[in-house]
Amino acid sequence: MELSEADGDQKTLADLIGQLGPLRKRIDAVELSTFLSEEYDTADCYLSIKPGAGGTESCDWASMLLRMYQRWIEKAGFKFEVMDLQEEDQGIKSVTLQVKGRYAYGNLKGEKGVHRLVRISPFDANARRHTSFTAVDVTPVLPDDIDVTVREEDLKMDFFRSSGAGGQHVNKTSSAVRLTHIPTGIVVTCQIERSQHQNRDVAMRMLKAKLYKMQKEAQERELKNIQGELKNIGFGSQIRSYVFCPYTLVKDLRTGESTSNVHGVMDGDLDRFINAYLKWHAAGEKPRNVADAGDEE
Repeated sequence: MELSEADGDQKTLADLIGQLGPLRKRIDAVELSTFLSEEYDTADCYLSIKPGAGGTESCDWASMLLRMYQRWIEKAGFKFEVMDLQEEDQGIKSVTLQVKGRYAYGNLKGEKGVHRLVRISPFDANARRHTSFTAVDVTPVLPDDIDVTVREEDLKMDFFRSSGAGGQHVNKTSSAVRLTHIPTGIVVTCQIERSQHQNRDVAMRMLKAKLYKMQKEAQERELKNIQGELKNIGFGSQIRSYVFCPYTLVKDLRTGESTSNVHGVMDGDLDRFINAYLKWHAAGEKPRNVADAGDEE
């Protein structure tokens, strides 16, 4: 049976509407790619997580964030390697991942800052609500031709036994290396290689990446100190809040992007926040006032 002219128009319209979704996604992808044009946006990156004050609560929150980022990395098609992991009985004291893939740094650079958790604590026998803070740092992996001078007299070097996976050798030799840059207080640790020499080389690359980024931001913002932003892991310095109770909400305090699907976010659904940050950053907007965030307890 032949279609009438009206039926044909309806089918054509339905076909066009069906193509709008994929087309919109392609347009959004092209738009976002234009925001990833800054220096080292295409590079791999180091992503570090460090809990703030709060003991077990903060260490557990750090382990939750680690899982969240690992899930996002896998969904985004990137790869990661654990460079250092210091564990606690109920969480982690610190962890550093190297995230590998084109635009790894560009996508994750906006995650740098303090992340705040509000929930009923599973460690509180009285089931009270607790607030925890954990700091995330993101730095690009520098190309080999970038020269950052680090004086030996400015370094403190410690060796210890590796605590992560890697074979029986980790329990027999003190191959893990911790470097402290005395003038800035920056500390990096590597325990993935089999020898002190190899771990020292990797740790030195990590340190140089952090120092280079510090120098660049100091030049761009003059008196603003990049490490100073991370020292206060608490109220007033957070970039994003994750509220599990008395309601569910994840809200970025810079862009205003939010969702009530907190469990989806913790399973790695971070694209909406990453994309919102890239648009906000490209527009050169100023951070929102924390008091206006609308997620106070």
